Amino acid sequence: MFYIILILWLLLDQWTKYYIMNHFMLGESLPVIPNVFHLTYIINRGAAFGMLANQRWFFLLVAVILLGACAYYWKRLAKGPWTLQIGSALLVSGAIGNGIDRYMLHGVVDFFDFRIWPIFNVADIGICVGVALVVYYLFTLKDDDK
Repeated sequence: MFYIILILWLLLDQWTKYYIMNHFMLGESLPVIPNVFHLTYIINRGAAFGMLANQRWFFLLVAVILLGACAYYWKRLAKGPWTLQIGSALLVSGAIGNGIDRYMLHGVVDFFDFRIWPIFNVADIGICVGVALVVYYLFTLKDDDK
C-alpha cells in the first residue's frame, strides 16, 4: 500500500504542477469561486507561508534525511497500521514532489489559493495529511507496541 500511494500522490502532484506551469503565466490567477477559491500560479522559494525563503539546499537536505529515515524504518512502516503506511507514503511523496521542484526550479510551484490561506499544492496536502496520520498513529500506540 505504501508504494502505491506514494507513486500515485507523486504523479498527481507532478501532473498538476506541470499543467499549471504550461497553462498559466507566473502570477496569473483564475477565479474558480470568486473571492473564495482561485488557481494562482506562483513559485514559493520558502517553506510553509514563505518562511526561510531561498534556503533551497536546506530543504533538499531535509527531504533526503526524511527519505533516509523512512528507508531505515522501512520494516516497521511496512508492517504498521494503515495510518502509519498511508501517512508515511503521503509525507514522503510530498517531500519528493516539492524536492523535485526545489532542485529543478529553485522553488516550489504552488497554485491552490483560498484567499484566506497561503497558496499551496498537492505535495503540501500530502505532507500535512501525512504528518497528521503519523502523529495520530504515535498518539494511539499501545504500551506493548512502543
